[in-house]
Amino acid sequence: MNPDKWLKENTYHHSAFANIADLVKEKKKKGYKISLCIPTLNEEKTIGKEIIIFKSELMNRVPLIDEIAVIDSGSTDKTREIASEYGADVYLSSEILPGIESKKGKGENLWKAIYQLEGDIIVYIDADIKNIHPRFVYGLLGPLIYRDEVMYVKAFYDRPLAFSDGIRPTGGGRVTEILIRPLFSLFYPELTPIIQPLSGEYAVRREVLEKIPFPIGYGVETSHLLDIYHEQGMQAFAQTDLDQRVHRNQPTRDLGKMAFGILQAFFKRLAAHDIVKFKEFESQILRQFQAHDNNFEVIEIHIREEERPPMIDIPEYRKKRGIK
Repeated sequence: MNPDKWLKENTYHHSAFANIADLVKEKKKKGYKISLCIPTLNEEKTIGKEIIIFKSELMNRVPLIDEIAVIDSGSTDKTREIASEYGADVYLSSEILPGIESKKGKGENLWKAIYQLEGDIIVYIDADIKNIHPRFVYGLLGPLIYRDEVMYVKAFYDRPLAFSDGIRPTGGGRVTEILIRPLFSLFYPELTPIIQPLSGEYAVRREVLEKIPFPIGYGVETSHLLDIYHEQGMQAFAQTDLDQRVHRNQPTRDLGKMAFGILQAFFKRLAAHDIVKFKEFESQILRQFQAHDNNFEVIEIHIREEERPPMIDIPEYRKKRGIK
């Protein structure tokens, strides 16, 4: 599909779906159950506000979503207590599928949500959004509810960088601009119209989620796009402009760790899709440097982008969903 044509036909603004009552009517007509998943790790400062807004506006006032669940990685602050107090279903990731060795990572939480939650559609929203608003959910659900052929809806937005003297209106998305966009342009040019491929906000049909593998770490969003594109093409995707997202920004050193994990997932798919062949990675050590006066120290960080298999391959999931 021509990128310009896809961009024109599959890019929305959240305001197109602001009539939530109409969304609810169409949702009921099609018999959808919708789950909201918020993966967390030490998010006590923002999780309460997110749950209050989503529960009051999208469950109590209008029944757009049917469950709100926090899947937590083992927070040491009050994230779980606050989430439970404000009405979310709260789960420890390590206690879901107890027969499978638990691992740490956001992707692990997203994967286990497929098992734990009941929705035909699952909406994933990060827990650190400071300007949270119902549009973060209904803006993503609109294309899925109204268009049966759409399977996966990504968010995009302006991501201002926070400084001590206020908000700078441009910036953010650094890994996207210096890593993902060049890689897509080289190897998957049809994916280039996806404006923010690494956004943590997206809504997906269960029938898609259960059939794709999940990196447990930084590569999860990139791998989703590559795997779904490989199987279904660009017609499976849509994207929604959510205006602006204000959140904490990571230090450059941490972005290097993210890029290293993403590259592992990306290269694995280049090989799987018969685009480029690689030898097995010789090293999973990222080397960074820090200076102490005139002395330079090498910091070695082991990053292995492990992956979970498609959930539909897990016997416990098949039994729970009645899949023979």
